[in-house]
Amino acid sequence: MNQHPDPVVTTSRGAVRGLRQGEATAFLNIPYAAAPRGADRFAPPRPHEPWDGVRDATVPGPNAPQSERRLGRVDMSPYFGAGWSRGEDYLTVNVFTPTAANRDLPVMVFVHGGGFVAGSTRSSMYDGSAFARDGVVLVTLNYRLGIAGFLDIPGAPANRGLLDVVAALRWVRENIAAFGGDPHNVTLFGQSAGATVVGGVLATPGAAGLFHRAIVQSGSGLGAFTTEQASRVTRAAAQALGIEPSVDAFADVSDERLVAAASQLTGIDLRTGTHHDPLIGLSPFSLVLDTQPAVSVGVGLGADVDLLVGTNAEEGNLYLVPVGKYATSTAADVDEAAARSHPDPARLVETYRTSRPGASHAELRSAVMADALFGAGSRALADAHAAHPKSATYAYEFAWRSHALDGELGATHAVELPFVFDLVERPELNGPSALLGPDRPPADLATRVHESWIRFARTGDPGWDPYDTERRSTMRIDTRWTQVDDPHHQERQAWD
Repeated sequence: MNQHPDPVVTTSRGAVRGLRQGEATAFLNIPYAAAPRGADRFAPPRPHEPWDGVRDATVPGPNAPQSERRLGRVDMSPYFGAGWSRGEDYLTVNVFTPTAANRDLPVMVFVHGGGFVAGSTRSSMYDGSAFARDGVVLVTLNYRLGIAGFLDIPGAPANRGLLDVVAALRWVRENIAAFGGDPHNVTLFGQSAGATVVGGVLATPGAAGLFHRAIVQSGSGLGAFTTEQASRVTRAAAQALGIEPSVDAFADVSDERLVAAASQLTGIDLRTGTHHDPLIGLSPFSLVLDTQPAVSVGVGLGADVDLLVGTNAEEGNLYLVPVGKYATSTAADVDEAAARSHPDPARLVETYRTSRPGASHAELRSAVMADALFGAGSRALADAHAAHPKSATYAYEFAWRSHALDGELGATHAVELPFVFDLVERPELNGPSALLGPDRPPADLATRVHESWIRFARTGDPGWDPYDTERRSTMRIDTRWTQVDDPHHQERQAWD
């Protein structure tokens, strides 16, 4: 990389000019695949055409078509972003690299969350400056969402959003050395839907060798829909649009109409005779696979990739507290959450009442939802990976409690992200209705979490004991860090 005030890097498709920002230099909106226009929205990603001259990479670009997302009384705009920034050429990456010229730095590639329907590299939560400051090349990426990304359509490849992530990893392999990164030390990490996608990539044979470590933050190795479940969503989408459920018919529909139709699909009952809805009604989109990622990993896929997997201690609170459903929870609500999640809901509720003596209905309801969405599937993924000693497995539980929304939000879904990205000082993340709440979070906690993720990317060891299928050693992350063996033993038995 040259030392001009406006640094220019040459990629395989053309040159890009970045923006120097102190210790970090950012290159924004670099295409890794061709614009998904028309019928190409439902095709595998294709290489981008080369460009002449130097492409401006100093301003954010468009993102995947999506609706603006709100979540009750908590301000999640740093997480979801401001909605759809229009433009077809949105299969792009942002690259954050140290300003000082370096070579062979560890590379981390982040996949955002947002329920498979929202989010982008434009979200302020995903500023990679702190990673670059600390000697990491951080890559964030956009991928197809909603109907274009994940609707299972006859005649179209499944999981097109996941295929986009694999294409971005290929771009990293080909180009990241020019930004100072080591293409032989790439860590793929993601959160929520992005973490579930990471688990899916881990179980994708065609992605082997493109990354060397993986971090799954509040995802699920059991989060994929069956083809039967997915076909229900496809029929509902076609009906909402007044078209046949075929790839040719969907290809004629505008992005605006696809986004509008996707927002009408919530509430579809995806329970079948053999399967529960792994997203318990929260999103009509997920990966669509015949075999869950945890099962594929259990037979050896991804066995040579080091894995760090974890969840937050009160994940379910995000889906209850901001919309006023937490404090009003009843025993019937606990039973209903269990019935949505498990073939033997009575046994499940009894297990949680036993493992959490004195817990309120709200706490039990949140805990059942959390394990249905994230906990059970994360533990299954960790167990499956740890069964193959070729590489290391590590586990964590993030337990620091936000005091947002009168102290009820707690260690909820997504609250670990500002610590991972070392952004806890950002004003938009602090306040009574902001994710981190009104009390200033401990800066040393952010430093330590951020450093642990970087240490894992650099060495394959985050700094605590590995996870195995006997001890199941898990680092509980709070103002104090405590290593705990099999912290959810009773719940694990109920989900097995």
